[in-house]
Amino acid sequence: MSKNPELIVSAYPIFETHCHLDYLKEDVAAIVKRSRDVGVDKLLTISVDKNNYSKSLEISRKFENVYCTQGIHPHHAIEWDQDLAQALAHNLLEKKYVRAIGEIGLDYYYKHSPVDIQQEVFEQQLQLAQNYKLPVIVHTRDAEDDTIAILKNFQFESGCLIHCYTSNLKLARYALDRNFLLGFNGIITFKNALNVREALEITPITNIVFETDAPFLAPVPFRGRENSPYYLPFIAKEIAKIKGVDELELLRTVYDSSNNFLFKE
Repeated sequence: MSKNPELIVSAYPIFETHCHLDYLKEDVAAIVKRSRDVGVDKLLTISVDKNNYSKSLEISRKFENVYCTQGIHPHHAIEWDQDLAQALAHNLLEKKYVRAIGEIGLDYYYKHSPVDIQQEVFEQQLQLAQNYKLPVIVHTRDAEDDTIAILKNFQFESGCLIHCYTSNLKLARYALDRNFLLGFNGIITFKNALNVREALEITPITNIVFETDAPFLAPVPFRGRENSPYYLPFIAKEIAKIKGVDELELLRTVYDSSNNFLFKE
C-alpha cells in the first residue's frame, strides 16, 4: 500500500453529514477547499459540548457550504444546565446555519456522565428538536434498549439520523421501520467491523448517509491519520461495493437523502 495514496474525486457531489471541523489540526479553509476539489460540496460540522457549540456556528457563518448543529454529546451531559439550554435554544433560531440538533444520545461504554443525567439531557434535547421542528442526530453506544425506549416517546416529523452506526441489528431494524437514516463512515473499511457491515447490508440506500466523524476514524488507506471530509469518496466506494450497487446511483440517492434530511423547507 502506498504511503501517500492519491485522493479520489467523486463522480457526483457528496454531503458530509458529520465532522468536527474545529477539532482538526488542518486549517478549516484548506479542508473546505480540498473537500470541494474531490466533490464534497456541503459539510455539516457537529456540536458536542459547551466549549464548541458556538465555534460550530461561527465556522458555518464563514463558509457558504458549511452548516452546523447545536447539541450536547452524552459524554458532556453533566455540563447541562438551564443557562446552556437557553443558549442552545437561542442559536437554534439561526436556521440558515443550524440544520439539526446533535449530536445527542446515550453512551454507556465510557459513561463520562452518569446514565440518569445522560437520559434526562437526551430527552430535553429531543424536546427542543420537536419544539423547533429540527431533525436530530443521535449518538448511541452500548445503550440500544434505552435509546429505543426514549426515542419511542417522541415524534420525528423533521427526521432522525443515527450517526456512526455500530449498534446491533435490533436498533437498526427499529430505526429503519421508522424511516430513520443511518450514518456510515470509515469503520466500514475496517477488517473487524463485521457488525457494521451487517447493518449496512440491511439498510436500503435511501436510508444511508455518508459521514467521516473527522478527525476520528479515518478510512483505509488512511487509517491512523487524522480523518478529513475529503476522504469521503473512499467511504462511498466501499459502501457501493458492500451493497453491490452502482456507485453513481448510490451517490445520487445518498446526496438527495442528505439534502432532504437537512433542508426540508
